[in-house]
Amino acid sequence: MITLASDFGPHYPAAMRGVVHRAGADPADVTHDLPRGDVRAGAFWLAFLLPEFPPAVHCCVVDPGVGTDRAALVVRAGEHALVGPDNGLLLPPARALGDDIEAFEWRYDDPASATFHGRDVFAPAAVAVHDAGVEEIGSLDRAVPVEEYERLRLPEPEVGDGAAAGEVLVVDGFGNCITNVPGAALPDLDSVAVNGERVPVGHSFAAVGTGERLVTVGSHGNVECDVNDGRGDEAFGLAPGDPVRFEW
Repeated sequence: MITLASDFGPHYPAAMRGVVHRAGADPADVTHDLPRGDVRAGAFWLAFLLPEFPPAVHCCVVDPGVGTDRAALVVRAGEHALVGPDNGLLLPPARALGDDIEAFEWRYDDPASATFHGRDVFAPAAVAVHDAGVEEIGSLDRAVPVEEYERLRLPEPEVGDGAAAGEVLVVDGFGNCITNVPGAALPDLDSVAVNGERVPVGHSFAAVGTGERLVTVGSHGNVECDVNDGRGDEAFGLAPGDPVRFEW
């Protein structure tokens, strides 16, 4: 399987699908609504989404440095391979896919466009890796093993006996503020203080009334600041990158 994920929106991914189809493969779209130009947010979502797929070659593009001298990268992670820009995007999902990680710089000729490497560089690279097989990436002439590459890590929270200090990693389409604080750090209490304000803790949105705020643990396994049938980012005044402190 070849999967495609990007921040390209509705139109440009069709060109990437065409490249894959022309090579005789059948692509599967993961998402093309990753936050535009936000490498860290893209890495978070890919680390959440890609482990749900069977072994595949994942072509992933969030590339604000397109057309610059940043390298193209292929990362082998267990039975999976990830193809995309060497800007850190691939590393959090690679760690989520497997402990055995190996990286290769993908050497490419001058592409047809300096602004669309998704079509001209990464989709063809994904096809080549797919055809060779994940275990045979090193046999490809264009794949050169590398030790130096962008090793993005999502920020770690500080968790103590009575508090956890972290930050908002992403805000999803519902307005839920997903933090980097693991759900396991949250004690089984009725409420916690969020940046000094007491907020109920619930196992589901329905634990509070419509329009009311709550803290919960989402499907990502992280603590969230949400609103039942409303937007948590607006109600809590939070945005990606903002600090959040939970106290109990």
